[in-house]
Amino acid sequence: VQLQVSGGGLVQSGESLRLSCAASGLTFSRYDLGWFRQAPGKERDVVAAINWSGGITYYATSVKGRFTISRDNAKNTMYLQITSLNAEDTAVYYCAAKTRSRAYGNNWYAGVYDYWGQGTQVTVSS
Repeated sequence: VQLQVSGGGLVQSGESLRLSCAASGLTFSRYDLGWFRQAPGKERDVVAAINWSGGITYYATSVKGRFTISRDNAKNTMYLQITSLNAEDTAVYYCAAKTRSRAYGNNWYAGVYDYWGQGTQVTVSS
């Protein structure tokens, strides 16, 4: 199984960016997916998640309204569209996959993720 993350880089504050996570070696539609980020000196946190069908999403409070998660099961790819980037978005961004949940309660996006991508650095300069 491989999750290949792409799309990071150095951007100016206020600009937009789209990250991609291309999966191989797994039945993509059987997995819920998440985007995580880890800033220097901080823990890795989930910023957005999407269920297997794309019909249910989660966003961390800090990114609501600026981040949009989506997936294309036909292309085995997940995306994270980020707008209005600011310095606090500077981090390494990871994608991850976990076996799809049986039910989608309040914390469905949490739990153990089975597979992780390698991460991509996003640096926002002011």
